[in-house]
Amino acid sequence: MTVYFIGAGPGDPELITVKGQRLIRECPLVLYAGSLVPKEVVLAANPKAEIVNTADLSLEEIIARIRAAHEHGLDVARVHTGDPALYGAIGEQMRELERLGIPYQVVPGVTAAFAGAALLRRELTLPGISQTIIFTRHAGKTPMPEGESLPELARHRATLAIYLSVDKLREIVAELTPYYGADCPAAVLHRVSWPDQDGVVGTLADIAAQVEAKGFTRTALILVGRVIQPDGFPPSYLYSAEHAAAYRRHPNAG
Repeated sequence: MTVYFIGAGPGDPELITVKGQRLIRECPLVLYAGSLVPKEVVLAANPKAEIVNTADLSLEEIIARIRAAHEHGLDVARVHTGDPALYGAIGEQMRELERLGIPYQVVPGVTAAFAGAALLRRELTLPGISQTIIFTRHAGKTPMPEGESLPELARHRATLAIYLSVDKLREIVAELTPYYGADCPAAVLHRVSWPDQDGVVGTLADIAAQVEAKGFTRTALILVGRVIQPDGFPPSYLYSAEHAAAYRRHPNAG
């Protein structure tokens, strides 16, 4: 028996991996975070499978269901939104499974930042502009560890993907502007890849007003960085003639 923590992707049911979809079809028990995972993802399960929306269940109740499945030798598909390694709250579940001696695996998924870049038709790492992406959030009910406040991270001026924080957008803008500049491009993407996805693109100077006009208060991703509206950048070395020639050269050539 194995528990599979499966990343369902950011919303579009087709953005789940082939492996994740197969495991959902095969597992006799499917536990999914119904407040964030679209129902269409788990409807691919076997008609005989038990499908449980865990939105209203506590950690103890979820583990109890997994433990009962383990005692009956049943595999479990534990379906989370996006990629389970990012703000997926799987750490405490895995810790409990290890304590109980229940085997598990993690199947990665598409996180909202990558779906957002696809929606914007932008690359998050551009030569001469940014080669680093920082995934973070603003402090809230979960405090930020020492050294991870937004002003400290902003010193790097890397591309920022800020999760779970749109309700703190004006604070975020105030903290980032001294480092990125008021003219730095920013985007806020609401329910990215869902049928009702929406978003705005602007700068740190005007993004908060645009978001307030739209009424985005949750389920939105914030992207900040010059890569969003690049003025110009050199081509990647990957496609340079020198790089191509190096790969075309016969390995035994002098």
